Amino acid sequence: MDMQTIEIMGYAASIMVAISLTMKDIVKLRILNFIGCTLFSAYGLLIDALPVVATNTFIAVVNVYFLVKMHQEKKAAEQQTVQNTA
Repeated sequence: MDMQTIEIMGYAASIMVAISLTMKDIVKLRILNFIGCTLFSAYGLLIDALPVVATNTFIAVVNVYFLVKMHQEKKAAEQQTVQNTA
């Protein structure tokens, strides 16, 4: 991959992370931040920057963890509502 493409990936990652921080909806924030972190991890691999890869991979995993947790809590709340109305 040429350096210009790699540089564009780094800028795209930065933009995604920056946009994610403007979100009021925590789910949208975490999804966009996950995308940015994934791009940063790929960028870090391409430029052989292990600290960039490690940090952004960790943050991406944290985002996925909380997205799954929020989804499970939403499903549980919906099931509770159905049980209460039955």
